[in-house]
Amino acid sequence: MTTTEQNTFSVLPLTTGFLANLESSGYINMTAIQAQSLPLVLDGRDLLAQAKTGSGKTAAFAIGILHKLQSTSYTTQALVLCPTRELADQVSKEIRRLARAIPNTNILTLCGGKPIGPQLASLRRNPHIIVGTPGRILKHLEKGSLTPDALNTLVLDEADRMLDMGFYDDIMRIINFIPDKRQTLLFSATYPDAIKNISDSIQNDPVDIRVESLHQDNRIKQVFYEVAKSDRTEALIALLKHYQPASSVIFCNRKQQCQDLAETLQQNGIAAIALHGDLEQKERDRVLVQFINKSSTILIATDVAARGLDIKDLQAVINFELSQDADIHIHRIGRTGRAGQEGLALSLFMSSEARKLIAIEEYQKSPVRIDDVAGLSLAEDSNGNLIPKMVTLCINAGRKNKVGAGDILGALTRESELTGKQVGKIDIFDVVSYVAVEKPIARRALKILSDGKIKGRKFRVRIL
Repeated sequence: MTTTEQNTFSVLPLTTGFLANLESSGYINMTAIQAQSLPLVLDGRDLLAQAKTGSGKTAAFAIGILHKLQSTSYTTQALVLCPTRELADQVSKEIRRLARAIPNTNILTLCGGKPIGPQLASLRRNPHIIVGTPGRILKHLEKGSLTPDALNTLVLDEADRMLDMGFYDDIMRIINFIPDKRQTLLFSATYPDAIKNISDSIQNDPVDIRVESLHQDNRIKQVFYEVAKSDRTEALIALLKHYQPASSVIFCNRKQQCQDLAETLQQNGIAAIALHGDLEQKERDRVLVQFINKSSTILIATDVAARGLDIKDLQAVINFELSQDADIHIHRIGRTGRAGQEGLALSLFMSSEARKLIAIEEYQKSPVRIDDVAGLSLAEDSNGNLIPKMVTLCINAGRKNKVGAGDILGALTRESELTGKQVGKIDIFDVVSYVAVEKPIARRALKILSDGKIKGRKFRVRIL
């Protein structure tokens, strides 16, 4: 058998229907984390696995869960804990996609920031798999609305960030509710001492898997710039105007710094929005929608706030401040240069942070490149790619109003004034929806939606 054949999902003891669904969903060859972990997961072993974001770890535990799922038994058999609502939503979608070959599989997402009433109703239907955040999961366990007696698999996804966010006590209280006899899978992008401690507390003889977390040098161009503390913001603006990334995430170490920096960049004509822990869920949703639908070119975030985000085609990661740990630095820059694309990682540092650079060099086993900010040239149109191509319209109607993406697209294009190509991503939430439109036609789109009707009703619309 060739190496390629050994790396395909067909070597796993999965049903023909499951394998066919994997292939139709684009799962042909296993990633490194999948190849190393899936045989062990399918064998029922506990797992302590380190793998970076985007490595395919969701499929690694989801396939294991679905392989042993008893779909005719209407009991909750698997629980997946995630640090953020966004990651929980991503994981749920991926499990649903993988479960298409298994009839009547019921998957439920339980997160904070959502009304508890509808969740209680959904729990009465005994979902097979529950994905959610620790706080809300614990609340349902304490209320008795979630019955874990038949649970056979527990997954902690992005465990390091759950600990960073203060979920340790909630996780340990959740453990007290669920059966001792279970498979526990723990996935983490970094490996602080706290991860080993929690593994020792909740796992049974786990297999320790470390997948190489470094990134290919030919995919990510990484450059460091030494600056004085007082010149940091000015240097950042110079980097943005020189490299002109059409989409970038800028990392700060503190929440207030994210907000202050976003306001400073906006004052300099650069479209930037901040994502941090002080935002309410609806504000967080709005920020992410604007960035992902290309209505803003720059997202400024802390490590915790950005964890679990699935941002495709990210051209650059910029460290406004270096992280405290080398492995977190590597995790940050790994958000760019994905799916075979080239990426750009830029970092500002002060001379007093030399030890952090040494730690990064030792971690990645190669020297870092240091350039001079003074040598940067500005593009002729210094704000060119930094100006968003899209504008977001906010509609005060959502799922509860029975409004779908097709209804919004139809309302915009019905009279043939606008075409579907001028309309971008449409996001539907419970009571609000967002639609991205090309900037030149934003005012016209606003008037069409404000004056017209969606599903026969008028709704309030505004430009964000």
